[in-house]
Amino acid sequence: MSTDADQLSVGGFEVEVVRKPIKNLHLGVYPPHGRVRVAAPLEMSDEAVRLAVVTRLAWIKRQQAKFTAQPRQSERRYISGETHFFLGQRYRLNLIDGCKAGQVTVRNSTTIDLYVRKDSDLAIRKRVFINWYRQELRSRAQPLMERWATEYGITPPIWGIKRMKTKWGTCNIEARRIWLNLELIKKPPQCLEYVIVHELAHFFERNHTKQFVALLDQMLPQWRIVRDELSAEPLAYEDWGS
Repeated sequence: MSTDADQLSVGGFEVEVVRKPIKNLHLGVYPPHGRVRVAAPLEMSDEAVRLAVVTRLAWIKRQQAKFTAQPRQSERRYISGETHFFLGQRYRLNLIDGCKAGQVTVRNSTTIDLYVRKDSDLAIRKRVFINWYRQELRSRAQPLMERWATEYGITPPIWGIKRMKTKWGTCNIEARRIWLNLELIKKPPQCLEYVIVHELAHFFERNHTKQFVALLDQMLPQWRIVRDELSAEPLAYEDWGS
């Protein structure tokens, strides 16, 4: 649990600093605009944090450039003609109103049909579509979670789905709970598998240590390729804000 938060200006960047009871400093750059965040040990001084950030300025600029270059979806209205992503593919949405209950079906390789009651407003159309996304992600994640827990030799953890702005997945070791980002249903199927393998690895290594990386190498040798593919996918308007 963090105990302190601060803002530092380093090399023209505003850096969010959160101090935690950890041993090593962790630096991250987050979408959509390359926000810089540092998790630092409680006893680490501002100057030590500043020096650590300065040594990574070139890397920070590269990460921010990647986010700038990434395609972004505009705000979704859930009407005919919009582009929506599902399992890494682009689909054209076809709105069909006048139905008794909300439903979503993938008609073919290019079109998704959204069935709603007549005169349904944006909130209803969005809810029907997001609920479908959630059901699809759950049906695909469940067998993967069970399979990979078996590969690791552990009991499948409790897991759930929610929207997260900066993470594809999180792991609470003490509660033995994993959260998956709902956005994963928009990404290629191998991205979901990678995130599950990654989060399960945290039950053996809490932090991203050399041992953690070695474990990923053992379990999913191509994980770096999939990670880079996931990072290059379009960012969603509704989750990333301004």
